[in-house]
Amino acid sequence: MHYLGLDIGTTTITAVVVNVETGQVITVQSAANDAEVTSVSDKRMGRSEWHVQRMMQVVFGVIKQAVDVSGGVDGVGVTGQMHGMLVVDAKGEPVGSFIGWQDRRGMDEMPNGETYVAHMRHISEDLGAYALGCRPHPGYLGTTLFWLAQQNKLPDGSLASFLPDYVVAQLTETRPITDATNAAGSGLFDAVNRVWHDPLLHPLNLSLDTLPDVHNSGTRAGTVTQTVADQTGLKMGTPVCVASGDNQASFLGSVGDLDNSVLVNVGTGGQVSVHAGEAKPTPELEARPFVDGGFLLVGAGLVGGRSYAWLRDFFREIGKAFYGGTGDEDLYEAMNRLAIDVASGSDGLICEPLFTGTRREPNRRGVWTGVGTANFSPGHMARALLEGLTEQFVRLYGEMDQMGVGGRTKLIGAGNGIRKNALLRSILEEQFGMTMQVPIHTEEAAFGAALMGAVSAGVFEDVRGVGQLIQYRTDD
Repeated sequence: MHYLGLDIGTTTITAVVVNVETGQVITVQSAANDAEVTSVSDKRMGRSEWHVQRMMQVVFGVIKQAVDVSGGVDGVGVTGQMHGMLVVDAKGEPVGSFIGWQDRRGMDEMPNGETYVAHMRHISEDLGAYALGCRPHPGYLGTTLFWLAQQNKLPDGSLASFLPDYVVAQLTETRPITDATNAAGSGLFDAVNRVWHDPLLHPLNLSLDTLPDVHNSGTRAGTVTQTVADQTGLKMGTPVCVASGDNQASFLGSVGDLDNSVLVNVGTGGQVSVHAGEAKPTPELEARPFVDGGFLLVGAGLVGGRSYAWLRDFFREIGKAFYGGTGDEDLYEAMNRLAIDVASGSDGLICEPLFTGTRREPNRRGVWTGVGTANFSPGHMARALLEGLTEQFVRLYGEMDQMGVGGRTKLIGAGNGIRKNALLRSILEEQFGMTMQVPIHTEEAAFGAALMGAVSAGVFEDVRGVGQLIQYRTDD
């Protein structure tokens, strides 16, 4: 039995076909997401906009490639970025662009001098909704929806949609629906009780009618239509599962033992996550609904692979300015080689890599301290940054431990930032005090989406049954 998992990312769009009897990945097909249409001037304003129809062309293309190579699939699961949003009209057609998770219009000032995010957050805290998971941030669906409403840019009959939910709707030619794993990424959703928090909507002048219906994770959203089948190679009638958030799908696709594992995922961003039976949010930890009815306690910093990329870009600029470099050199291998020669602790150089702030403090910035003549070198900077990344994850996991949901015995690593960086893995192992396991498959979120498709079809009784399919690397 073959199931297709689709992961909609801002960098790439990936389709994975998994044999759900053996866990074998049959094929991985990826294509660049080249749909961004943000103008230079809008980028300076912190905007992030994407052409929806172009994105769907890429989606259909990778599906067709995956189906052609695998010979066909029995079902489809979808995941993708659980922040960002687009608006569809009464016919399900997109109104304007998809506004991505990196969009900063929520930090614009309102007439009263508050930012949109601050205004929403104050209302949420006053209502006690913040403790239920209603935590607005720039780029969240709720924040962008509030901004659009305040600008009178929501047509009558419009519906806000998460990107993966829109993709599911296009595959099944239905109106977008969602599940709790995506809805919890809006800033408007009561993650504890798994409902839109209606008392928060009224002070924001938002209507429940503008938000998608919430279905249980693993619900069948519909089936592939003939029109879609003609474009993708999927069989008409192929079941499509309601989409899941990418953090939850990646956890499902990486962690075989839900109760005893801590997952560190480093891609463009980074998170540390554990599975918990009940919601225990704090100002820095989110309780995100998981696909089994439980929760993931997630420390989602704005640190990750892009933090290391910024240091690489700094070194590139030095090369361009002084040594005639081209500015596109792949410096990661050299950075790691230099960093390996630096002792743990970076000879006192400390990096707090909060270059774009935190979710709680979006205006906070990174700090380098302990700079001296003995440690002001590229190798020291590279190692200190990786140690700073790790320290953020360890600190967040320590908070989980204090709450009684730590004590895990298995450290799982996911994302290209971990898979491609042996030094980062070793630093994580040292600071967590555990040996890290990394899945054999390389597209954890898409793999998890495929597993959700199989659960939805009844191949497995529940999500705990899929853990047996996850295999881990044995190399260094």
